[in-house]
Amino acid sequence: MGPVNFLVLPGVYAPQEDTALLAGALSEEPLPVGAAVLDVGTGSGALALAAARRGARVTAVDLSRRAVWAARVNAGRAGLRVRVRRGNLFAPVRGEWFDLVLANPPYVPAPDGGARCPRGAARAWDAGHDGRLVLDRICREVPALLRPGGVLLLVESSLSDPGRTVGLLCEAGLKAAVTRRRRIAFGPVVRGREGWLRQRGLLPRAGTEEELVVVRAELPL
Repeated sequence: MGPVNFLVLPGVYAPQEDTALLAGALSEEPLPVGAAVLDVGTGSGALALAAARRGARVTAVDLSRRAVWAARVNAGRAGLRVRVRRGNLFAPVRGEWFDLVLANPPYVPAPDGGARCPRGAARAWDAGHDGRLVLDRICREVPALLRPGGVLLLVESSLSDPGRTVGLLCEAGLKAAVTRRRRIAFGPVVRGREGWLRQRGLLPRAGTEEELVVVRAELPL
């Protein structure tokens, strides 16, 4: 995904199937003129650039210094204006409001998720014992960042209970639903912990695919 000169640094999440699924949802989302868009957990900046190409005023946030640097370089190479900030989830944009929030958070359950915080590249996918270490925070905190009529587009896996995501967002006063689905072959991370995931009942006893979904949530006017 992205142009040939798109920069992906070692240790920074490279655009993959989940990025493409969320980009498809973004392409169909109506945006007001000069919309304020937040791409949280931007990685290499692919989604931030896609929003900027539509004329949005884009802020991209990531905890990784390398990701912040890569996103800035990619925006510069593309000739696009993207404000990139380093920080933990929504901390760098407290007190700001957005028309659209994009989120491709870590969502893969990790066997040692309760024992340590993920470091390095693993921060892009390891998400605690149930895969919801970051997802639950987004569900709690995103309503305060949305303008009336504002939208959250979030991608996650069937491994991390999308039904809980929809339920928490609805409890927070948003209108939420799964709007896109795609089945994909296990990637290297899921393959590496396949036995543990099956033992926990997070994967069926047979099959080599997981389902990715996009959750769309809107704050009513």
